[in-house]
Amino acid sequence: MATRPIPPVDLDHILTHTRDLWPALANQRLFLTGGTGFFGHTLLESFLHANRELSLSAQATVLTRNAAAFRTKAPHIATDPTITLLEGDVRAFPFPPEHHAFIIHAATDSGGQQSNRPAYELAEAILEGTRHTLQFALATGARRLLFTSTGAVYGRNISGITHIPETYPGAPDPLLLQSSYDEAKRMAEHLCVAYTHSTPCEATIARCFAFVGPHLPLDSHFAIGNFIRDALAGSPIHIRGDGTPLRSFLYTADLAIWLWTMLFRAPANRAYNVGSEEQHSIGSLAHLTAETLRPLPGGGSTLPVQIDGTPTLGSPIPTYVPSTQRAQKELNLRTLIPLEEAIRRTALWNT
Repeated sequence: MATRPIPPVDLDHILTHTRDLWPALANQRLFLTGGTGFFGHTLLESFLHANRELSLSAQATVLTRNAAAFRTKAPHIATDPTITLLEGDVRAFPFPPEHHAFIIHAATDSGGQQSNRPAYELAEAILEGTRHTLQFALATGARRLLFTSTGAVYGRNISGITHIPETYPGAPDPLLLQSSYDEAKRMAEHLCVAYTHSTPCEATIARCFAFVGPHLPLDSHFAIGNFIRDALAGSPIHIRGDGTPLRSFLYTADLAIWLWTMLFRAPANRAYNVGSEEQHSIGSLAHLTAETLRPLPGGGSTLPVQIDGTPTLGSPIPTYVPSTQRAQKELNLRTLIPLEEAIRRTALWNT
């Protein structure tokens, strides 16, 4: 079944705030791994929109494990004449002969999927995929490479801090199996710096936190996606924990603005947190979702929130909220779409 395109209002929003970046891509070719994923759809659709509106004459090569499946799922992307699908595994894809000036390496499973395979397989896939992509970047003579990393490189269950900066000294515990995703991303960041050292290719790191928007799975490990799913079904929003962990969420149209800006303008060998600084506990997020979606079809007039756990007095509250001061000061990036509007747009796209 084909997925629907991203709303025009989102594409116009992205273009409005990135218009002066796109001339760098005129008559150039972009290589994208992870083009069929959550980030990839937004990046590709915003690329196509800018390409058409600004007459860039740019091309994009998209790595996919199954080209036929992608054509079926997203024909509005895959059949565009400026898109070339390259079928292969990110760890061993054949290098296309064309010169690619820009590369976005966004191919990876999210950390919540690691239970579906042995921990070492997930880590090896991330590291080998990054290594192979970097080898291609050097072989093709790329000018710029953006690697989408994760806020989990700072470790999990962080407490005692409201916003995590890029200079935070914490790290995942390498002896825990559940750290395989986090540790592999940390090492992949280092590979980006090591491989591009003393070469014309400039690598930049985007440490991505949590997001909401079109293409976010509503049946996975993403809390906000599950809340939107429950609200659209008119069901109670269910929290299995105690609702106290702190999170923040950036809308995908803003995410695209941040990532395009980092690809074209961020200094080499520098990491930037990507996300919103607006904190919400999981419990307050559930209530916000219920209130925001009450007027939507299926939302109903009242929507209860069920929290199974009970907070323990004095227990530390885990935080997964970035400080984005570096991105704000150095790249002039901001959260532009409020969370309530982001939830509303995500729900409407799914109805």
